[in-house]
Amino acid sequence: MAHGKINTKVKDMDIECTDDKKKKLYDFLDKKLVLYFYPKDMTPGCTTESIEFNENLQKIKRLKANVVGVSRDKLSSHEKFINKHNFKFPLISDTEEKLCNSLDVIKEKSLYGRKYMGVDRSTFIINEDGKILHSWRAVKVKGHVDEVIDKLKELS
Repeated sequence: MAHGKINTKVKDMDIECTDDKKKKLYDFLDKKLVLYFYPKDMTPGCTTESIEFNENLQKIKRLKANVVGVSRDKLSSHEKFINKHNFKFPLISDTEEKLCNSLDVIKEKSLYGRKYMGVDRSTFIINEDGKILHSWRAVKVKGHVDEVIDKLKELS
């Protein structure tokens, strides 16, 4: 199965989310979904990326899309992250890596010569039918949200 490839369908699954009304991934598919994966709450790159999505949320909503962030952090960590930066979109806690694995975002990484498995910063645009319209892998934070907005414009 092609995990996270364009034109493949994302599997609906139970999720743990800071929006407790959202129990399944497909609960977000009332419009397109910008689903972004990041390594860890409160770290510099992840904070910058999340703030940029938050600052551009109205633009993204006008393009008929929802934004949801995903990391392996616990819900309690997500709540602190949201409260500290006043994010206006929910975060999914994927401690068991079900969503991460379904979209193949866990990759071998290296820090100070030590190898480990971590979340590869990735973003997907998913349509209302659960089909992946576009994906970015190994995302560089600078300018990324603008790329997402440009792609949403192109797709609408």
